[in-house]
Amino acid sequence: MKLVFAGTPEFAAYALEKLVEDGHEISLVLTQPDRPSGRGRKLKGSAVKETALKAGIPVETPLTLRRNKGGEETEAVLQKIKDIQPDLLIVAAYGLILPQEVLDIPKGILTNYPNLKAVNIHGSLLPQWRGAAPIARGLEHGDKEAGVTLMQMDAGLDTGPMLYKKAIEISSSDTALSLTEKVGRLGAEMLSEYLKAPEQYSPVEQPEGATYAHKLEKSEGVIDWNQSALSIANKIKAFNPYPGTTFNHGETVLKAWFASVDKGEKTTKSAGTVIKADAKGVCVAAGDGAIVCLEELQRPGGKKLKAREFLAGHSIKENEVLK
Repeated sequence: MKLVFAGTPEFAAYALEKLVEDGHEISLVLTQPDRPSGRGRKLKGSAVKETALKAGIPVETPLTLRRNKGGEETEAVLQKIKDIQPDLLIVAAYGLILPQEVLDIPKGILTNYPNLKAVNIHGSLLPQWRGAAPIARGLEHGDKEAGVTLMQMDAGLDTGPMLYKKAIEISSSDTALSLTEKVGRLGAEMLSEYLKAPEQYSPVEQPEGATYAHKLEKSEGVIDWNQSALSIANKIKAFNPYPGTTFNHGETVLKAWFASVDKGEKTTKSAGTVIKADAKGVCVAAGDGAIVCLEELQRPGGKKLKAREFLAGHSIKENEVLK
């Protein structure tokens, strides 16, 4: 089976690594262009690009695959895919729209399903959380399960028929960072299983009840202490590692990277009031009277630190009000 792979972040790199390990013929990898990274803002290739180059697989990084927008660069990439004559296109968190023209290029792998030419690894249990940030939005919403759906791609936003779906439990210690790794590795294993016997997985139309996982915006990361303690804790975990959540301690903007809800007594103090600050965390009154404890924090220019270490260098006191 001759494959073309399209993906960008670590989530997708797990699948590409598994395809290489399984010995599939991967003729080309598509990924997003190099981006500035780190404090030096030097250009860095995506996780998928690094994986592909390590495996000796040719890589293309077009800005778009829409012929009317991409000019000669896009024309050249489209022709390269056509020349390969792939059997199947595998897509995982690519980040670029794939026009129907691209989805139609592969030959397909099942005569019973001639339109099955592109398979997407989507990090949710469809039809829940279609869109750009399914893992983070599920965490933010307080979902108890995450998972992967392998789906037949069409021109819609994660609307194609489902091929294979599997769930995993979300633990209380999960952040978007840890859960993305779990879901990414699950997707890689599911893809491996699928490609061994694709005829055993018939496409099934998605049921009604879709929800959408919109892209995370930095502006959403400001903590609103008037929300419930659970909502605040969920957002902090969902926005780790990107874009992070912030709050003001006096004139200083601090970041919170992990939080939990104190299961003890509630408080009558106003939202944002520090109830206590010790080795266990900076515990703050939320809008519902419950208490959210910030367990991992960061000050400007500093490192992420557990509460004990953080408070040793940045004092936060009981009854102070955070904004």
